[in-house]
Amino acid sequence: MTKFQNYINGEWVDGIAGNTFKNISPANKNDIIGEFPYSDQADVDKAVAVAKEAYKTWKLMPAPKRGDILRIAGDIFTARKKELAKIMTREMGKPTFETEGDVQEAIDTCYYAATETRRLFGHTVPSEMDNKMNLSFRTPIGVCGIITAWNFPIAVPSWKIIPALACGNTVILKPASESPHSGNIFAEILEEAGLPKGVFNVIHGAGRVAGEAMVNHNDVRLIGFTGSTEVGKHIAGICGATNKRCSLEMGGKNAMIVMPDANMDLVIDGALWGAFGTTGQRCTATSRAIVHADVYDQFIETLTERANKLRIGDGLKAETEVGPVIHAKSLANCERAVKVAKEEGARIVCGGEVAKGGDLDNGCFFQPTIVADVVPGKHTIFHEEIFGPILAVTKTNSFREAINMQNDCEYGLSSSIYTKDVNNAFTAIRDIEAGITYINAPTIGAEAHMPFGGVKGTGNGHREGGWTAFEIFTEWKTVYVDYSDSLQRAQIDNYDD
Repeated sequence: MTKFQNYINGEWVDGIAGNTFKNISPANKNDIIGEFPYSDQADVDKAVAVAKEAYKTWKLMPAPKRGDILRIAGDIFTARKKELAKIMTREMGKPTFETEGDVQEAIDTCYYAATETRRLFGHTVPSEMDNKMNLSFRTPIGVCGIITAWNFPIAVPSWKIIPALACGNTVILKPASESPHSGNIFAEILEEAGLPKGVFNVIHGAGRVAGEAMVNHNDVRLIGFTGSTEVGKHIAGICGATNKRCSLEMGGKNAMIVMPDANMDLVIDGALWGAFGTTGQRCTATSRAIVHADVYDQFIETLTERANKLRIGDGLKAETEVGPVIHAKSLANCERAVKVAKEEGARIVCGGEVAKGGDLDNGCFFQPTIVADVVPGKHTIFHEEIFGPILAVTKTNSFREAINMQNDCEYGLSSSIYTKDVNNAFTAIRDIEAGITYINAPTIGAEAHMPFGGVKGTGNGHREGGWTAFEIFTEWKTVYVDYSDSLQRAQIDNYDD
């Protein structure tokens, strides 16, 4: 069995206590990828001390020179794209054409952040006093603890790690225990790109142990988290009590609205990709379809026909379109959600069961599932995030009712509407309560140079991606330069009575 290690101060090291856990492929329970350190407080303390020391010099490096290193990292990600895609697919399941896109997201983020290091703009503004100058600029924060989910094990960490480094912070990554190998790949690439020792570190282990230790550590000044709403709220409570900045990207229950004037071929393509891409295991997955009554039956019939033809299997096989869910617990949760939907009176028109037969018996495979006649307030599946290949379909009689149904949700991450009516499209943009809205596209497909995040239970106001990510990882410093050679009292001496 391959034994993997933590990465601290530019060196690969075992966990101090010597405890380990196994990383097992969700496509094949007999495929043990390796053994990883089950880190604890002592490992976190060591990594934080190293990162705190490295921060002293890293923050002083001119930002464009930091960008040069990130640009090289992008080149290395590009060269290793197909290799890394197979590594990710093996440990988290989605097909390689998707994991190649995952790596591309990191490539795009590296190149974008590299250029942004020359645009970490401040503001220079007039003073209200004579012979005085006012200006402001960005400063790094310090040691950043990054805790990420397993479903995008390269892309999502890149949204946090790369901007954090660009801004002059040092980083400790705690990868998800379901996809830890990808965290080590990140360390390999940043080291090869020339990142100084101690600036980036990787600690493996459970969130409730290593992650908790990092969140509570006094010298970790920022937490960037992607994961469940329950854990995110817990982290927010600790950070609030300790006056520590945190950026939270949590759950979603995203809906696509289908109006009768929509291009139905495009609608079906979008629903298949949005609901069953990544086996429904995206925070932006299309987990609800709110379909106008005029096209409801057509939508159900056509989508069911297409969904039944999707090829389920190991993501390493070229023909696979839908891979496994991440583990047995997730598989059981999908079964439970369908069972509850049936008991509450919804109609299962496609799938609804564990996928079996041949190699599927060794993995965690669930059939692409469509649940029809779902009613808000009556059916749990309309409101609950499941994180699996299950689409809940609801009938609506009007545009306004559809918008109200879309907003009847504790989350507000992504949304979409299919329509040719420009008035309805722009009204939806205005009225939908979500951080992201797509017009004539599914709820997935974020681009690296645009803000990413949501409202309500999805996040705490920050936006990853694009220029907004740099707001997370910097503090503003305001400077007043008075060259009047006299005491000038703002708001007192500058206006006559």
